[in-house]
Amino acid sequence: MEYVAETARNPFGLSPPCDRAVPGYGDVNADFHIIGDNPGVHGGLDSGIPFDGEPWSETFFETLVQAGLLADVDPRDETVTTSGTFLSYLHMCETDADGPDEESYARLEPLFDAELRAITAHVLVPVGPTATAHIVQNYTARVPADPPEMDERHASDLRGSGFLILPIKSPETWGRDDADRFVAQVEALGDADYHQISDLGRFIPGGDPYLVR
Repeated sequence: MEYVAETARNPFGLSPPCDRAVPGYGDVNADFHIIGDNPGVHGGLDSGIPFDGEPWSETFFETLVQAGLLADVDPRDETVTTSGTFLSYLHMCETDADGPDEESYARLEPLFDAELRAITAHVLVPVGPTATAHIVQNYTARVPADPPEMDERHASDLRGSGFLILPIKSPETWGRDDADRFVAQVEALGDADYHQISDLGRFIPGGDPYLVR
């Protein structure tokens, strides 16, 4: 069963506890869920699109297009057309210059988790050390380094609890080969079977298969 949303921006109608926020954006039936930190780090407050409005945004979006995760980007109209991809933040609210503290992350985490579980993407792509540490700690059996070694982790997949996880460095830190490494890894995943499917039919009378993400 697929969920049908009327809009790509904040498709689940979340109401964050702040005046300015960047809720999730994209395909609600996405295979890939790209997860950033917060608008102060990764942008988007003006357009409402995660990862927009930063000096590196054009390169980042072009990389997602090359990887087949976005269909089109039009900076003039501030539109992004996703292709089986959802974009969101751990902490969707605007904060002061110091960024979110631990309590603020904890307060916003249920909204992020609600988006993640509603999307049920097969591949989680945490962007930068904060998102990577959160995803590894909460959705795998591993204990993340503090902070994670992003040069080593970049575009290297690992299995999580029902998800494949593909961490990447924060775009403002990308070197010459980082975009190509990410595109190549996404293409390699496309040649393999990254879908993680469970058969719940064994719990239903009759024994017919019931496959879910």
